[in-house]
Amino acid sequence: MAKPSAKGTGIWSLLAVPIMIWTVIPLIWMVALSLKKPADLGNPEANILGGFWPKEVTWQNYELIFTGGANDLFLPALRNSLIVCLSATLISVVLAMFCAYAIARLEFKGKKMILTTALAVSFFPVVAMVTPLFDVWRRIGLFDTIPGLIIPYLALTLPLAIWTMSAFFQQIPWEMEQAAQVDGATNWEAFRKVIIPLAAPGVFTTAIITFFTAWNDFVFAISLTSENARTVPAALAFFTGASQFEQPTGAIMAAAVVVTIPVVILVLIFQRRIVAGLTSGAVKG
Repeated sequence: MAKPSAKGTGIWSLLAVPIMIWTVIPLIWMVALSLKKPADLGNPEANILGGFWPKEVTWQNYELIFTGGANDLFLPALRNSLIVCLSATLISVVLAMFCAYAIARLEFKGKKMILTTALAVSFFPVVAMVTPLFDVWRRIGLFDTIPGLIIPYLALTLPLAIWTMSAFFQQIPWEMEQAAQVDGATNWEAFRKVIIPLAAPGVFTTAIITFFTAWNDFVFAISLTSENARTVPAALAFFTGASQFEQPTGAIMAAAVVVTIPVVILVLIFQRRIVAGLTSGAVKG
């Protein structure tokens, strides 16, 4: 394969710059709002760069959500988000591994139908599922519980995980598994010691994508919880200001920055593995 020319690389770099700026500016604006005093939000004289950045940086919004009046709402919601999203991701990835392996290795009727159904379910409107789930959950006692959120999140993450991971398992040479079995390994040992390590980039990529999907959900979180299992996206809607006429913009932005940090850190640390996983399933080799 021919290497891209320096001219082509330069053109792509120039095109990437405005996209990066377009993506980063909202994040910086969110950080800037979280560092402003409530009185400075609408005061141009208290800000620089056209009202973009505050002249005096304050940490009172972060103190409010961690140690102040909003900590009783934010900290439990942050804990719930971690428990629910990590649980949904773990269950989805484990189930999707076995399903994707069966789709890639076994011949049976309806295999394409399973993949098509998984893709169709992932595009199904979440709002359409909320009303019946709300009624059922209230009847069987799952409303406002951690399992009551994990189960609907599987409807979001599992089809996506199956579809994504199937492409990676199809790229693994069948001969490597057969060689392990010839050497005396059982089917389970070949799957655990040969297939899973080779599919690790794809598994990791799927885990990241499913975690982000669950982490950013708002509809299920706001509709199927009350107080005990409320996650951060839903909790932000219940932030209140010092009075009914004051919008807690700074506190909301501070909470948004806190919940965005894990996502940014994961992407920065594991970006090579994410890219490797996404590209490994793109071509056959």
